[in-house]
Amino acid sequence: MTFTLESFHFHVLPMHTRFPFKYGIASMNALPHLFVTANLVVDGKAVSGLASEGLPPKWFTKNPDTPFELDLAEMIAVIQNASRIARLAAEKPTGFFTWWQNLYAEQSNWAKVKEVPSLLANLGVSLIERSVLDGLCKALGQPLHSVLRSDVLGIDLGAVREELRGMRVADVIAPAPLTHVNARHTVGLGDPLSAADGTLDDGLPYTLEENIRAYGLRYFKIKVCGKPETDLPRLREITRIITANCTAGFHATLDGNEQFYDLASFREFYATLSADAALAPLFQNLLLIEQPLHRSQALNDDVAATLQSWTEGPGMIIDESDGSLADLPRALDLGYRGTSHKNCKGIVKGLANAALLKRRTPVIRGGPILSGEDLANVGPVALLQDLSVMALLGVTHVERNGHHYFRGLSMHSPATQEAALTTHAGLYHRHARGFATLNIENGRLDLQNVNAAPFGCGITLDVSQFEPLNAWIKRGGMGEL
Repeated sequence: MTFTLESFHFHVLPMHTRFPFKYGIASMNALPHLFVTANLVVDGKAVSGLASEGLPPKWFTKNPDTPFELDLAEMIAVIQNASRIARLAAEKPTGFFTWWQNLYAEQSNWAKVKEVPSLLANLGVSLIERSVLDGLCKALGQPLHSVLRSDVLGIDLGAVREELRGMRVADVIAPAPLTHVNARHTVGLGDPLSAADGTLDDGLPYTLEENIRAYGLRYFKIKVCGKPETDLPRLREITRIITANCTAGFHATLDGNEQFYDLASFREFYATLSADAALAPLFQNLLLIEQPLHRSQALNDDVAATLQSWTEGPGMIIDESDGSLADLPRALDLGYRGTSHKNCKGIVKGLANAALLKRRTPVIRGGPILSGEDLANVGPVALLQDLSVMALLGVTHVERNGHHYFRGLSMHSPATQEAALTTHAGLYHRHARGFATLNIENGRLDLQNVNAAPFGCGITLDVSQFEPLNAWIKRGGMGEL
């Protein structure tokens, strides 16, 4: 199968949160949700593919000194540059993997010259990659899992990393995609915990206590700020609420959000928390620690000694440090146990990461970890494409926070909401107040219709209802957020 690329189009839907999402150094109240349309010709047949991503503050570049408008302009620049490279690489008929290799390499070279961090540079690769994959799945009339198992995309894992020579994508992904996945609920640094923290009358659960009862949650992702005087009382209350409401048991992860600059300090912080008797239920059910070290320090040589001697410590993974193809191998050599998958870091890259963890399983102390993390994804495109990949990677519990910080699909037109309800019955349901929202039952999401659709979405979304990116920039849309 070969294709050419005719054009890309970009549209923006500004979105506002139900309440602030506080994580690390940022507190998100609004963001632009960017839609990317790729117009392809696949084996002589015209088809369009679609991808989307919310562009959040201070995640791709965690610089406290720059305004969000500057960060956002840089995000848009890397996405537009990737689209330019992608078009040039597919002016003549090309296979998917050859095209992807060129896109990744050229974007990486450009980023080095421009001094753009690899995590940010690969946001551009990923969005373009996803839009093309969506088009190819539509042209084939098959869901992504089937396309990947067939090898029609020609993905050569050994060409991505020499260590993976001989491994096929079909050997890495699950034999069949998961039909259900556990939703791991995010407890942000400023999230309300109980009724004492107030109410929000918009029809959806607001406090941690309300979310557990409404959705039957059993998995949680808890963010910490790295200051015991702040974290200890909050973690005690979180533990009390979860224990009281999850009588059948629960699991949790801790997200350090890059709050530490050396591992010895984090180890001391962890020892303080784990020694607190009130937190015993939390630490007895702790699955992993996510990226406690700042990305500037997380892959330094001195991390190895602490990680390798910390035999009683938790499984630790990288997240923000997983920017380039070189980062996970480096992390595993230092003693980390794995990484997160987010579609914003790339699909082929995610497959290569899963393959590496599988290949190194015998030598990873405690076993490999591939977690599923979120970037406040919402449907009907970004969330569903992300869930599609999680299902085929076999990730059984996935951080989901878009439905918590945004009000379902209420930012979309009635027609779009109806399409989501019809195509993805089970994953979405109609709220009593009329809008479409995610359906979480017994803490789980039903992915059966997601898995059957071409790359997750499966609905026709009219992007012309959104503002073209250039028009949005010209009228000062970035300054409105």
